[in-house]
Amino acid sequence: MSKIQIIGAGLAGCEAAWQAAERGCSVELYEMKPHRFSPAHASDLLAELVCSNSLRSNAPDSAVGLLKEEMRRFDSLIMRAAEATAVPAGSALAVDRQEFSAFISHAVEKHPDINLIREEVTTLPLSSPQSSLINTPVILATGPLTSEAMTAALLELTGEQHLAFYDAIAPIVAADSLDMNIIYQKSRWDDEGPGDYLNCPLSEEQYEHFIEALGNAKTVPLKSFEKAKYFEGCLPLEVMCERGKETLRFGPMKPVGLAHPITGAKAHAVVQLRAENRDKTMYNLVGFQTKLTYAEQKRVFQTIPGLEQAEFVRLGSIHRNTFICAPALLDTSLQMKKQPGLFLAGQLSGVEGYVESTAMGLLAGINAACLVTGKPISPPPAATALGALIHHLTATDPKHFQPSNVNFGLFPPLQKKMRKRERGQFRAEQALRLLAEWQRKIQQNMH
Repeated sequence: MSKIQIIGAGLAGCEAAWQAAERGCSVELYEMKPHRFSPAHASDLLAELVCSNSLRSNAPDSAVGLLKEEMRRFDSLIMRAAEATAVPAGSALAVDRQEFSAFISHAVEKHPDINLIREEVTTLPLSSPQSSLINTPVILATGPLTSEAMTAALLELTGEQHLAFYDAIAPIVAADSLDMNIIYQKSRWDDEGPGDYLNCPLSEEQYEHFIEALGNAKTVPLKSFEKAKYFEGCLPLEVMCERGKETLRFGPMKPVGLAHPITGAKAHAVVQLRAENRDKTMYNLVGFQTKLTYAEQKRVFQTIPGLEQAEFVRLGSIHRNTFICAPALLDTSLQMKKQPGLFLAGQLSGVEGYVESTAMGLLAGINAACLVTGKPISPPPAATALGALIHHLTATDPKHFQPSNVNFGLFPPLQKKMRKRERGQFRAEQALRLLAEWQRKIQQNMH
């Protein structure tokens, strides 16, 4: 049986293992937990979510919704787990993170062709003088918190200076500590039903008081050798606040569509809370990723109406995010140009987001299976969500490369004019049609 090694059992690593094993490969999946934990991980379970519990929009005519559907067409393990452990979140797909990781862990551990090895790997395989291809294909999926030893090994192999920025994660509060006399249920843009989000309304005076408190709050300092380079889609709350006092009111605290369902009163700003688990015993503060100190988080966030007595189940924190300059280092199969047989997947490859990271694991697993069985490898069509991400990773100018979530701006330009509201559906239908053709091609090649 053809053998593949995968380093890292997060979202991308587990998905890669599943895809390769389902194609008849023998997979060795290495995971350093529980012998060693990264600064943001605490559970022995695989595919542990450390930031939000949301996989974002499930709308089929959105870019990320389309990406999910494309992954479902390949029987994605992560998509299967998400749907089995979903919690109410309006049009978004959010999960009970404990059940989600347990589902994936169980599936991986029970798969007859996946051997889960609980030990840390600190070196990368090197090709022999006789061949540029390494003996056993390896998928590196160690994630944004790749260890210093593995990062050093990757840098030695590539000869490239790695890029790094710092992600911040949002705090979680206990549901029974919330003041429901002030907080009300409603989902943005949703006029029917109680809504899947809890909303904390702020008057103009309360908003200005919150902005002032946030602006004066202390943050966790970076070390002298660290340079913060934040992803624009996940800016710390205080960084957004520094851009102007109205920034938050037009960002995560935007009140549009969130008038009080009973009184009809329209707030000046609104803080939204999303269920963290199925039992709705915990909620996270949507868009409130932060690098404030723990003491300051409690002080500032308890000025929000309805959160005066909030019990913080988890406070926000910052963590390092490491990724490579993909256009300079990867080919369209996600293999390292300088080291054929070594695939990169997940955020390490240069994408941003849970779903995108998983998608790169899916492709790496499929491509590694093709390589080890001597089948041809072809990238997904550029007009698919999977293909758009690969094109971004491999065709962007290396001098201007930045990690990206999937979005329709990464897709090829439309060849005909149409109304804006029709574009998403058109792109989705086109993508799924092209994906089906590509999928048939892959299946034919595997037989």
